[in-house]
Amino acid sequence: MKEQSKPQKAVIYCRVSSKSQLQGSGLDSQEHRCRQYAAERGYSVEAVFPDDVSGGGDFMKRKGMVALLQFLEDNPFDNYVVVFDDLKRYARDTEFHLKLKREMEMRGATRDCLNFRFEDTPESKFVETVLAAQGELEREQNRRQVLQKMKARVEQGYWVKKAPRGYVYEKAKGGGKVLVPDPVLYPIVKAALDGFASGRFGSQVEVKRYLESEPAYPKDMPNGGMRHETIVRLLKRPVYAGMVYAPKWGVSMRPGKHQAMISLETHNRIREILERGVYAPSRTDTRPDFILRGAVACDCCKKPLTAGYSKGKMGKRYAYYWCQQKGCELRSKTIPREKIEGEFAELLKALEPAPSLIQLASAMFKDLWEHERQNADLRVSAHRKEAEDAEKAIDKFVDRIVDTTNPRVITALEKRIEDQERIKLAAEQKVSEGGEPLVPFESVIKLALKYLSAPYTLWESGRLELQRLVLKLSFSGHLTYRKGVGIKLPELSLPFNVINHLGGNMSALTPAFAGNCEMVPRGRIELPTSSLPMMRSTTELPRPFVLPGISLHWRE
Repeated sequence: MKEQSKPQKAVIYCRVSSKSQLQGSGLDSQEHRCRQYAAERGYSVEAVFPDDVSGGGDFMKRKGMVALLQFLEDNPFDNYVVVFDDLKRYARDTEFHLKLKREMEMRGATRDCLNFRFEDTPESKFVETVLAAQGELEREQNRRQVLQKMKARVEQGYWVKKAPRGYVYEKAKGGGKVLVPDPVLYPIVKAALDGFASGRFGSQVEVKRYLESEPAYPKDMPNGGMRHETIVRLLKRPVYAGMVYAPKWGVSMRPGKHQAMISLETHNRIREILERGVYAPSRTDTRPDFILRGAVACDCCKKPLTAGYSKGKMGKRYAYYWCQQKGCELRSKTIPREKIEGEFAELLKALEPAPSLIQLASAMFKDLWEHERQNADLRVSAHRKEAEDAEKAIDKFVDRIVDTTNPRVITALEKRIEDQERIKLAAEQKVSEGGEPLVPFESVIKLALKYLSAPYTLWESGRLELQRLVLKLSFSGHLTYRKGVGIKLPELSLPFNVINHLGGNMSALTPAFAGNCEMVPRGRIELPTSSLPMMRSTTELPRPFVLPGISLHWRE
């Protein structure tokens, strides 16, 4: 009896161009047609290898194709037939099409296509090469068309890349899609950006901790943490300031159609903080039992003190702070935790001003607020001139680029142009918003005065986040400590500095704390005059009280 021949073994390869096309039936349809074709030819299909990536470029970057080649390599004596729907599904790059053909031949496989018959003739090889080149041409043309459309959308003010955290895409009325706030993530990202710009978060690490503490915010590490570079990219993105840009396509930064999460001024402030660095009042691993670690420095070497426990008799533990800097004369000189933290508590008590000073400060801030509100038109005019000056500077730099051929000079000038563009856009945004306050005076001053009037109360609450806030908002640098002397008066933050000069309690501290404070002499405070005999000034004109360096919440 004649033995029946075994059917030819075959595998199927299917491919769509992107993951978004998986939502359709492209892969299923291809597999169905290939299985029908295999049944007609008497093939026995043993495996199916799908892909969801572009057919252009190196086929070894396609997981499905890599798995197929590995399968053929593991079964070198079966001489499989590789069935696919169309030459465009096989590859859309002439060079790699021919390389893939050789790779399959080396593994003993033959190819069979529903829409093309492979023959071992010069004519068939020529036609296959032409069709492969045609597929590559169509792919490049499609890519060019898509990029042109995306560039045009960016030029019109629409974001076309992946939606940044805090936004989602929504269909626009005129067609296409536009970014809109994500109801869940938008307030989280906004709080992170505003907090870093205002100083509530003193470093990128604190922004990272905040976002990691929000259950709804997506994490990018298996342990639920976030990478540092993710935080930096989040802080640097101009899209949150309502801007769109595509430098690779030659599209400079411009106002977008989506709702801005922060102002361009706030974005620029964030970039300035990132460039110059920030003072971190506490270590990233600060614990409640050593809250001053990282905030207090050695008075000798100015390096932050470390802290820890020392074991005594009967296994009892004692808490100390000490300097561990090599070469410092105070190295390893331990300071009991109760002593240094007790002195710091006394320092905070001395910071608390009398209620009358708080009322005076509130009245002065109110006068300043009203004065700034009345000068809104002047500020708008100043910002308009700032935008015009930036435009003139841009034209000047462009002319210099045209006249030079030195690549380094061109790069430097392009950086200057980019900086001026940011200044111009920020000024134009301030002009469009006007000079009215963003929020009422009462809501701005209420929380500030609550903190200024009772920093020690917040400290004694024992809550770690409030204690970090006290360290951050009370002092603008490290406190210093010398054993046998105590804490030396640090540089106060601006609000406490102003209140102290108005008559705060800091002058009542011991000499170790004392700062350079002087009382105003008796009599009037006069403006500088000439050396002629002194005469009484003219009748007093109402003048606003202005505190240098104070920035209020205004549309500027």
